[in-house]
Amino acid sequence: MSVPTVPLNSKLVLENGKEFLIGGHQKVDIPLIGLGTWKSGPDTVSKAVETHLTQTGSTHLDCAWGYGNEADVGRGIKASGKDRSEVFITSKLWGTWHKKVEAALDDTLAQLGTDYLDLYLIHWPIAMNSTDPKNGPLIPLLSSGVRDIDHDWDLRRTWTQMEALVASGKVRSIGISNFSEKNLKKILPLDVLRARYPGETFPDDIVETKIIPSINQLELHVYNPQHALVKRMSEFGVRAEAYSPLGSGDQSVLEDEVVVEIAKKHGLAPADVLIGYLIKKSIPTLPKSVTPSRIVSNVKGALDAREKLTDADVEALDKLAGEGGKQKRFIMPPWPVDLGFENWG
Repeated sequence: MSVPTVPLNSKLVLENGKEFLIGGHQKVDIPLIGLGTWKSGPDTVSKAVETHLTQTGSTHLDCAWGYGNEADVGRGIKASGKDRSEVFITSKLWGTWHKKVEAALDDTLAQLGTDYLDLYLIHWPIAMNSTDPKNGPLIPLLSSGVRDIDHDWDLRRTWTQMEALVASGKVRSIGISNFSEKNLKKILPLDVLRARYPGETFPDDIVETKIIPSINQLELHVYNPQHALVKRMSEFGVRAEAYSPLGSGDQSVLEDEVVVEIAKKHGLAPADVLIGYLIKKSIPTLPKSVTPSRIVSNVKGALDAREKLTDADVEALDKLAGEGGKQKRFIMPPWPVDLGFENWG
């Protein structure tokens, strides 16, 4: 059992012949199924990582500094016996670190026990005020209880620091997470903006960026497929990646009658259908579990579903949110800014 991969880094060539790197300059392929580690406790995540790396045929791990468990993930990687070159590791820049991106990365690398990442993402398009991002609160709050956001911070200043990490060799590919088109525009190279948005005006003095994100990790599932955003991103060469493919917590899509019907038709479990639906569309997908049997079945079943699902099945699942009237987003932290997403709140 081996998990297929899809390419990340490439180039965007504009009509005038100008070329822009997507993600970075190295050849990078990402496995279509990874292990999500959000909300996985320290006592369980190490074993989950070891199981995923040794029993599923996938070597893709999705981590984040903000999850607070990267040292435990690192122990799981070490316990697996896998060589570092065999493992695809993603991590994310937390919002309190936007002014110190390389320092944030170095802390992540130390905790994971590695000297480079395959993919590094901006976790949210939001910078939070913090004088001590390593030891201070994960989510700084104002006296009112509202999250303490640096409303004047230019995301381009974050992105240029991300680009420097590619040049340093510490990161093979850079991307984003939880970015709407509105926020994607805030980091795209100026020439790309002018070519793709000819009716808009962009100032000459904005901070110049050079690399287009390779991936945008989003909440994607049959109730929140974000078809328009995924299509628009593809026009820039930005690949979608899915978290919460089964829903989140007790808010599940596993019992949807259309999903259940398709699963029964093909002799699959509903989870197989939901993950298989996404990877059939070449969307890297991040199911999360700490139960060894489920970690294995999430991969094996999804690969089986990828082969069995028909075009008619995919079309039916595509329609659940829109024509089916089941649109629902599960992950909506109380950020005190408009992120530019449809169906938020």
